[in-house]
Amino acid sequence: MASRIEQVIEEIEDYIDGCKPQTFSSSKIIVNKEQMEELLSELRTKIPEEIKRYQKIISNKEAILADAQTKADAIIAQAHVKTDELVSEHQIMQQAYAQANEVVMIASRQAQEILDNATNDANNIRMGAIQYADDKLRDLEEAISHSMESAKVRHDSYISTLQNFLDVVTANRAELNPAADEPEAELKREELKNGQFGSDVTGVS
Repeated sequence: MASRIEQVIEEIEDYIDGCKPQTFSSSKIIVNKEQMEELLSELRTKIPEEIKRYQKIISNKEAILADAQTKADAIIAQAHVKTDELVSEHQIMQQAYAQANEVVMIASRQAQEILDNATNDANNIRMGAIQYADDKLRDLEEAISHSMESAKVRHDSYISTLQNFLDVVTANRAELNPAADEPEAELKREELKNGQFGSDVTGVS
């Protein structure tokens, strides 16, 4: 399921694709400023929420380790209690010491296993959160790259169409009055080629 950040990015892409190009410009479009600001505002709001969610997942590592440590301490404490009970019985002193040492060793092994498992679980959660965040950033990177490539394709197609129109117009004028307008036509072709359409054109790129 896509996150809200991905949905907002798709809405921005769809909105930009649907915007009308500015007159005589291949790289500028006309946008509704209020609508664009609303989409960008929501994007700025959702990004911190996503980051906080990743941080919360990572912070669970500390909780897992603390819980494991508590369980390990409880097992060791129980082992010491058992040791004291066995030692207090003088008639089986030697057996009590042997049993006590065995209980402590078993408890220590169990405690270490709990800590090791908790550490592995916490590290897996952390790596999963990092991978998830990286996947989302990669998707964002690919979306931006795709938008840039699409914009370039539309730009090149628009320029090619205008060049064809200009060539037809220039050819027609040349037939009417050969060589009279050649310098002006050449200048317009150069401007079209370089993407220059006059200093009075403004808009949102």
